[in-house]
Amino acid sequence: MARLYSRRKGKSGSKKPIKRIKQSWIRYNEAEVEQLVIKLAKQGISQSKIGIALRDIYGVPDVKTLTGKSISTILKENNLTSEIPEDILNLIKRETMIHKHLEANKKDKTALRGLQLTESKIKRLVKYYKTTGQLASTWKYDREQAKLLTS
Repeated sequence: MARLYSRRKGKSGSKKPIKRIKQSWIRYNEAEVEQLVIKLAKQGISQSKIGIALRDIYGVPDVKTLTGKSISTILKENNLTSEIPEDILNLIKRETMIHKHLEANKKDKTALRGLQLTESKIKRLVKYYKTTGQLASTWKYDREQAKLLTS
């Protein structure tokens, strides 16, 4: 299957281990891992960065094998999720940066194409999150509100 916009085939990434058992060298139990996730979320760290911090700093290879729950599930149970999903927020930040670049460099057609692609990705994700109920059906994407949201 080809990529959506580049007509190239995708590259394979790393895979998690097939065995879903707790390794003997992990020194945290499930309650401690949940408390670490909650502590990092209260510091304002995003879900993806929480996973990276748990892996690199605390030596927790996979939260789901230890706790039986994903990081997002743990955050939902403790009411620590943001109202806008993380992937849309990252795309909105990218879109505002590209738009700021285009204000300074009006003839940069490559950046204009990147802006169009990023906006279409945002629209597609908003449509998906509205149908799944993660975003309100009245939520609308507006570039001016996005600037306020990311700053």
